[in-house]
Amino acid sequence: MPNAVYEPQKLQRDTLRITPIGGLGEIGRNMTVFEINGKLLIVDCGVLFPEETQPGVDLILPDFSLVRGRLNDVVGIVLTHGHEDHIGAVPYLLRLKNDIPLIGSGLTLALVEAKLKEHRIKPYTFQVEEGQVEQMGPFELEFVAVNHSIPDALAVAIKTVAGVVLHTGDFKMDQLPLDNRITDLRAFARLGEAGVDLFLVDSTNADVPGFTPSERTIGPVLDSVIAHAPRRVIVASFSSHVHRVQQVLDAAHANGRRVALLGRSMVRNMTIAAELGYLKVPEGVLVDFKKAGDIPDNKIVYMSTGSQGEPMAVLSRMANLEHQIEVGPGDTVILASSLIPGNENAVYRVINGLTKLGATVVHKGNAKVHVSGHAAAGELLYCYNILKPRNVMPVHGEYRHLVANAQLAIETGVPRENTILADDGTVVDLRDGVAKVVGQYDLGFVYVDGTSVGEITDDDLKDRRILGEEGFISIIVVVEAGTGRIIVGPEIHAKGFAEDESVFDKVKPKIAAALAEAAGNGTRDTHALQQVVRRTVGRWVNTSYRRRPMIVPVVIEA
Repeated sequence: MPNAVYEPQKLQRDTLRITPIGGLGEIGRNMTVFEINGKLLIVDCGVLFPEETQPGVDLILPDFSLVRGRLNDVVGIVLTHGHEDHIGAVPYLLRLKNDIPLIGSGLTLALVEAKLKEHRIKPYTFQVEEGQVEQMGPFELEFVAVNHSIPDALAVAIKTVAGVVLHTGDFKMDQLPLDNRITDLRAFARLGEAGVDLFLVDSTNADVPGFTPSERTIGPVLDSVIAHAPRRVIVASFSSHVHRVQQVLDAAHANGRRVALLGRSMVRNMTIAAELGYLKVPEGVLVDFKKAGDIPDNKIVYMSTGSQGEPMAVLSRMANLEHQIEVGPGDTVILASSLIPGNENAVYRVINGLTKLGATVVHKGNAKVHVSGHAAAGELLYCYNILKPRNVMPVHGEYRHLVANAQLAIETGVPRENTILADDGTVVDLRDGVAKVVGQYDLGFVYVDGTSVGEITDDDLKDRRILGEEGFISIIVVVEAGTGRIIVGPEIHAKGFAEDESVFDKVKPKIAAALAEAAGNGTRDTHALQQVVRRTVGRWVNTSYRRRPMIVPVVIEA
């Protein structure tokens, strides 16, 4: 079990306990645990992508410590849709127990199964669709169609003896969606009439006034940009954004262009979507990337990953001249996605790099090439008025989004005391229509770094930042065992310090004096002598150069 800031009381029988493990105060790592009468249900299990302050990290997982010792009690994992921030951590949870049932729609399960295949895990899956009701242990689950930026998204109503919880997953209320599958407000109304005791609702756009525009508004803009592009067109989007890829395929086809998919995840996901019928590929429009070079520049569109400036994704490698497609004058690059908070600097660095190479870069800031997949304030108000929930807990968003969402609930008549602003690890109990906070666990980030999971700590990341920003100094000294007198050294070497190593001649006498003083006071332990060297060099370099490099002293007795 994780450490508790304050320990929740023992869970009473017929009381539903809700604990968000991720997704609150951040955009990503979405995962919520529901518990009643000894059984657990998990909704979503996603990843968070690292920021610049987390060098070397590939992914960030939810902290599984709350469920690690109770996996035999988990009746299933409900996956609301197929985006990485909701399914990306499933392989890491199933490594602990691979037969936990995965419950979701056809496309969602297909995407997660492909991901699990790479991890050599064969899951037990249970496919559901909107309108379906299933009993999983003490949980009765009703699935409701919701519209999002990926097909087949579902909300889930969780019914127990303690009350009814409605979890929206990610959703918006596009009235003219590309797949004609709208958010089922009639089902919301029916659930509201019967009584929703706790509403867990997507907060991502809660601070955006009005309504999220329809996905259909993007099509004509993409068509116009592609029609007027003199050479190659490169479109970057999320690798699971089926609707956006559909619009690119249609616009390319209308303008006599072929489309090549770039990026392993893009190829994998769109192949699955096409095979299942969610992606309608015009005849002859797709071409293998290896053959795309034979097509004239004004007849090709590349659909790639990397819209968030990820260092290893296709678009970043193009901007850094590390990809076989060399972007140049006359090329058009379209960033058809939103900016996830925290990624702004990386994205603008890619935009600047591509612009410097001569490309025309079209993005959300200068053209209507993206609409959000999340409900804005106007849509959320509609939901609150339709549902009239007894209690509300905003989820999926940074803290400012959660606060804005809570305020919308209050404005529609939800009592302020029934509106719960929670963090990851907040424990909420629901019973007899009353939801209240009863505890708080201290949950951390779990870092995936190459093949290691959870071995990298915040202290390790701090060391990496210091190495990257301040440099590194090593000092080697050999001292006489009995007296502490220096026999060899100090030898000082630096990396990333941006100064000639001769500058260290000034600190060497200080090191010798500090070691002599320590020896005179009876200090013989090499670890203690290393600390003396570290403090001496640290004070000197901070005073002289206003720097705080990583200092690694080595004292050897001879």
